[in-house]
Amino acid sequence: MNHTKPRTDPRIVRTRQLLKDAFIDLLQEMEIEKISVNRIAERATINRVTFYLHYRDIPDMMDKMAEEMIEDMQQALDQSTPLDDGAAEGDSLVLVNLLEHIADNAKFYKVVLGSRRTPVFTERMLKMLSDSVKRRIEQFGMDDTMVEAGIQKDIAIWYGSAALIGTIVAWLRNDMPYTPAYIAKQFTLLRAFPQWKSDHHHM
Repeated sequence: MNHTKPRTDPRIVRTRQLLKDAFIDLLQEMEIEKISVNRIAERATINRVTFYLHYRDIPDMMDKMAEEMIEDMQQALDQSTPLDDGAAEGDSLVLVNLLEHIADNAKFYKVVLGSRRTPVFTERMLKMLSDSVKRRIEQFGMDDTMVEAGIQKDIAIWYGSAALIGTIVAWLRNDMPYTPAYIAKQFTLLRAFPQWKSDHHHM
C-alpha cells in the first residue's frame, strides 16, 4: 500500500519545521495562552506574515501537527507486520515500534502528550489507538471469545486504548525510565495476569 503524497517543496517543509520547533520550545517555557503568532515567528526567526502562509492561527497549527503526529505513529505501527506468530507477540512488536518512535521524538511527545494544555494531541492519539485495538480484536478473531466471556467489545476497546495511552503518558512524564521493549513485555504479561488471578481463586 504505497500512498505516495505529492512531494512538498523542501523550503516549505523546513519553514514548517522551524515553526513547529519554535512552538514546542515555547510550550516548554510558558502557558499556551501566552504563546502568540508573533512569539512563534520571532523564535523561528521568520516573518510573522510567513506564519499565515502555512497556518490560519495557532489552533490550526496544532490541528495540523496532531494530524502529522498520527501519520507518523501510523507509519511506525505499519512497519510491524509480524509473521503469524500469535496475537501477544504481534501486539508486543507493534507496541515496541510505537514506543521507539515516541522515544526517538521524546522532546516533542513529552510536551504535547505530557502536558494537559494540548488535549488535541491526546484525543487524536486515543482515537488512533482505539481504531488500532479494534482492528487487532477483529484481525485475531477475538470477537467470539469475548462474547463467550461476557465482554462487551466497545468496552474492551475503551479499556485497551485508555490503558495504552495512560501508560505512554505516564512513561513520558516520568522521563521514560523503561525501554520500549521492556514496557511492551510488561503489557504482554499484564494481559495474561487476570487469567492467572481468576484461576488462582478457583484453586
